[in-house]
Amino acid sequence: MATLGLIGSGNIGGTLARLAVDAGLDVVLSNSRGPGTLSDLVDELGPRARAATPAQAAAVGDWVVVTIPVGAVGAVPREPLVGKTVIDTGNYFAPRDGTVPELEAKELTDSELLQRHLPEAHVVKAFNNINHQHLRALPRPVDAADRTSLPIAGDDPGAKKHATELLSLLGYDAVDIGPLAEGWRSQVGTPVFCAPYSVTKDDRYRNQPAAPASATEIHAALAAARR
Repeated sequence: MATLGLIGSGNIGGTLARLAVDAGLDVVLSNSRGPGTLSDLVDELGPRARAATPAQAAAVGDWVVVTIPVGAVGAVPREPLVGKTVIDTGNYFAPRDGTVPELEAKELTDSELLQRHLPEAHVVKAFNNINHQHLRALPRPVDAADRTSLPIAGDDPGAKKHATELLSLLGYDAVDIGPLAEGWRSQVGTPVFCAPYSVTKDDRYRNQPAAPASATEIHAALAAARR
């Protein structure tokens, strides 16, 4: 059975863990505070889930999701992630992450920063443009007419294919933005950030019911982005 490893188990990480268990995957959760702090979530998820350290979650994951503040990427373990598909859900937010000059100057995207930290892994940006309530509400079967699409970006075609397989297992289609350098198109403040998945089509209403977003709609929102 395939395993999803999670480095970070907050709102997005916990939601991905729930979707993964629903899809029949094993899940290994971790955070910066230690496995013991995840006991309630592990109990909720059941026998397919367990808690571990970030290095252990990285080592066992067929996919590894890094879902932590951008300011903490330096703590992501390198060696266990060599050769692996690493899915980055991060969004840079200076008041939380501290000022990162290269990101402020738009010389890099935050996922390129993680890729630089993990030179022998294959980083794919995904799950960063949807809030956790909508992420939990919108999975659909492969052939469903109202299946929702999420954007992904990455420099390695094989890793993007692998990430697309995970998205599909969790109930989503993927729209390929291109390389990590184009990942800004799905960041905070762009047309594709949160808004397409709300019935209001406005990211100010994050607690409103979820609405499916087609690949056509996501393509249009990505094309409308301005850096």
